[in-house]
Amino acid sequence: MQKFNEMSTTENKNNFDWVWYVIGMLAFVLAFSAVTLNIGYLLIGAIIGLIFGGVFLNKIVKGREY
Repeated sequence: MQKFNEMSTTENKNNFDWVWYVIGMLAFVLAFSAVTLNIGYLLIGAIIGLIFGGVFLNKIVKGREY
């Protein structure tokens, strides 16, 4: 019964961390597409954007209180 009470009192928060990765990826793909439309560079831009989104999420947003 105690376990049920703990589960009912904790707040259920949805995890929207994936949004930061998508925003970073789209931003870099759009930036790279403004320079060139070569598919190789767009893939590199997507990878860099995912890395940037991960760094932003883990270093900047992680310590923020809501």
